[in-house]
Amino acid sequence: IFVQLWNLLMPHENLKARITKQWCDIGFQGDDPKTDFRGMGLLGLVNLVYFSKHYTDEARQILSRSNHPKLGYSYAIVGINLTEMAYSLLKNGALKSHLYNMVSGLPQMEHFHQFYCYLVYEFDKFWFEEEPESIMHFNQYREKFHEKIKGLLLDCDVILTLQNTKKP
Repeated sequence: IFVQLWNLLMPHENLKARITKQWCDIGFQGDDPKTDFRGMGLLGLVNLVYFSKHYTDEARQILSRSNHPKLGYSYAIVGINLTEMAYSLLKNGALKSHLYNMVSGLPQMEHFHQFYCYLVYEFDKFWFEEEPESIMHFNQYREKFHEKIKGLLLDCDVILTLQNTKKP
């Protein structure tokens, strides 16, 4: 699944080994990406792959933007962080209206993945609009973004998906 993520994001560059500094190119902290999943485990990786597979162009564009010389951030690490945010919003009930409006019947894992994709897309826009001084301020901006999303989720008619975001 790590190799699948690499191939989706970096189709023109072969991965030399499973443990390699190349992982830093897609925003992991070191040469072994599995060490970056401590907090969210497999769900963080599955979400990164889901976004890359279903929204390949957007994922590559956001990866490219995340390498900005001044406003750059660690794409994969931020993605894992956003999985944690989505999970906490699900656990505390904040996603109830969104899921109720989006799904007829019981919500499935697919619906969680779709919400995650929305977060990744919107966080990237938010980050560049805010123009943080440096990545060192990430937690402050993550919290501000979290508050923004919680505010949107208070609307009982809310549906937060990438399909809705990208409509002209």
